[in-house]
Amino acid sequence: MSEFVILVDEHDVEIGTCEKMEAHKKALLHRAFSVFLFNDKGEMLLQQRAIEKYHSGGLWTNACCGHPRPNESTLNAASRRLGEEMGIACLLNLKFTFTYKAVLDNELTEHEIDHVFFGKYNKQPQLNPAEAKDFKWITMADLTASVEANPEKYTEWFKICFKQVVSNI
Repeated sequence: MSEFVILVDEHDVEIGTCEKMEAHKKALLHRAFSVFLFNDKGEMLLQQRAIEKYHSGGLWTNACCGHPRPNESTLNAASRRLGEEMGIACLLNLKFTFTYKAVLDNELTEHEIDHVFFGKYNKQPQLNPAEAKDFKWITMADLTASVEANPEKYTEWFKICFKQVVSNI
């Protein structure tokens, strides 16, 4: 079953839809979201993407990310994917948006207006193995050091927005 993304202009105004893989092959600007979760200890939840993912397999990233479907709000999509990928339900709040373009593996390019949501969660996730291979809670100091020392272990979008995440905590 094909998935479709919402194509947008540089102001995040919807201009159409496109099949997800085609949008990534042609580097078409589309709407996306990223979810960052924090616990009461101030640690961030990371997921290691499943090896079989269509891009960035095995890399570490934020709690979840994805694309709203046509006629789906970005907040509802973020909540839906958080449940599908990590088995988590929690309140999410939009913190900021940013636009980025990054060349990925498999001849794909992400060109997205990314809506970044924060949430608080203190339990262990229930991973969907088709989406996530592993998870960990990590302090911001340890994560900052790890991203600087081993950037190849993290997804492109995570590295691009990490400093903005830190400044919005």
